Amino acid sequence: MSVTIAEEVLLLAHSEQDGKQLIGSTELNAALGGAVLAELAVDGRIALSEKRVVVQDAAGGGAELDAELAATMTRIVEDGKERKPAWWVAKIGSSKLRTRLLTRLADTGVLTQERGKILGIFPTTRWPEADGSVEAEIRARVASVLGGSEPDERTAVLIAVLHAAKLDRKAFPGASKERIKEITEGAWAGEAVAKTIAEINAVIMIAATSAAIGAATSTSTG
Repeated sequence: MSVTIAEEVLLLAHSEQDGKQLIGSTELNAALGGAVLAELAVDGRIALSEKRVVVQDAAGGGAELDAELAATMTRIVEDGKERKPAWWVAKIGSSKLRTRLLTRLADTGVLTQERGKILGIFPTTRWPEADGSVEAEIRARVASVLGGSEPDERTAVLIAVLHAAKLDRKAFPGASKERIKEITEGAWAGEAVAKTIAEINAVIMIAATSAAIGAATSTSTG
């Protein structure tokens, strides 16, 4: 089945056995926001620069977009303002987006939603795999590129998002730091793709750091 880059990130961000998150929600939310923006850029719908997100092809030649991508594209077009990519990553990446995507993966039979309670009091939800073939394909594709194969745009962007969220070596413990650096620096790619990868890598780190600082400040003053 076809999944978005954000959904690929989500699958790799949860352990296959018990469905627990491998990174904090702040980092994961930023990664999801970045993945959505990156996919729109790879599809040629938007262009990214340090200072703004530019709409390039809102209609996409009539090609149908995934529902989440289409909703984000509509927000960007209707907003009509010059916003930095980091602003959009923070706006898009949220616990609501994460829950919607997890629920969608559960509805399509990829994950299972298991509700429970910690210490019999605090509600918790885990998302173990129901159909491991989807993640297996993603893992095989990423592992091949990390092993030296030439990356396609989507896989390179996925690896850049994983790296920015500090998920790369948790999801792929044996991955070479040098190889990840090669991919995220984009020397193998054309200028537009390399620029997208570099920008997404930077803005996810900015968004995750800003959100973490905001959460810490809120806690200390609450």
